[in-house]
Amino acid sequence: MYKITVLCVGGLKEAYWRDACAEYQKRLKPFCRFTVTEVPEERVPDKASPAQLKAVTEAEGERLLAKLDPASMPIALCIEGKEQSSEQLAALIERAAVGGDGHLTFLIGGSWGLSEAVKAKARVRLSMSPMTFPHQLARVMLCEQLYRAMQILSGGQYHK
Repeated sequence: MYKITVLCVGGLKEAYWRDACAEYQKRLKPFCRFTVTEVPEERVPDKASPAQLKAVTEAEGERLLAKLDPASMPIALCIEGKEQSSEQLAALIERAAVGGDGHLTFLIGGSWGLSEAVKAKARVRLSMSPMTFPHQLARVMLCEQLYRAMQILSGGQYHK
């Protein structure tokens, strides 16, 4: 059975984001051991300078790296990552498992993204789109795509 962790910065503040993620967590249970681990979001000063924003992403990155299971395969979600279709994501998950990486950890940064240290640690950089999304929505989209990937791998009807 696959083991998938979503390691992310910050919580889901709105009930509709929490409800959507909870629904996909429930749907993923038959396919994998799925967990979400959150680390605290750093406070960002008003009108933050580029140096302050870098310090924010670095502090959040340190928290993510401290929680990262060294036995897992880290996958960073970042805009400069490679875009993949749902089928390609499913194939990546399957290849990782066959290759001995039975535990995948998807990393989602906070409002200002992932630190360079986190991206450097990742074995794969994945982009959902060249568009920018709120990190809460990115989490919901990732959960849906993970469920879709599991459906593809199992021959389910969800992915048409």
